[in-house]
Amino acid sequence: MRFAAAGAVLGLIYPSSAPAAELPSRKPGLWEVRTTIGNRNIPRLIHQCIDASTDQMLQSNTGPFAASTCREREVKRSGNSVTIDSTCTMGGRPATAQALVTGNFDSQYTMTVTSQSEELPGGKMTMTMEAKWLGPCAADQKPGDVIMSNGVKINIPEMQKRGLSPGSPLLQK
Repeated sequence: MRFAAAGAVLGLIYPSSAPAAELPSRKPGLWEVRTTIGNRNIPRLIHQCIDASTDQMLQSNTGPFAASTCREREVKRSGNSVTIDSTCTMGGRPATAQALVTGNFDSQYTMTVTSQSEELPGGKMTMTMEAKWLGPCAADQKPGDVIMSNGVKINIPEMQKRGLSPGSPLLQK
């Protein structure tokens, strides 16, 4: 259950399960990301303010299925889609993930990640993220800001500088 919760949180914050070199950069500005996990029909909505460097940083720090934690990784490109198959070890147990990313990173994209692990309820979880570019970031936003649907705002680069994880209580509203 902890693995599923961690995956859900990371899925809300991080745009992909691929290193920055494997996906095109997103257009700088404000992105709305709607995430649905499993068969739950209640999407989670966040807004991300990015620039080129924070987009690359967010794509490189992708949580449990990051390239640095997976012994096998295969990336295939075809037209406007990228498929990433990963074989990893989580908590000493095998885990796999397949991510399919389609769309245009200037205006919208969809990513569906199917993960399998003994740590997941039922052994499998599917997460779909639909993202669209909304325009420039607001005046009170800075690159790396993630604004949750409840108004809580965190800045990922600042959290990393302080050695905090997304689950830390240092959240600002």
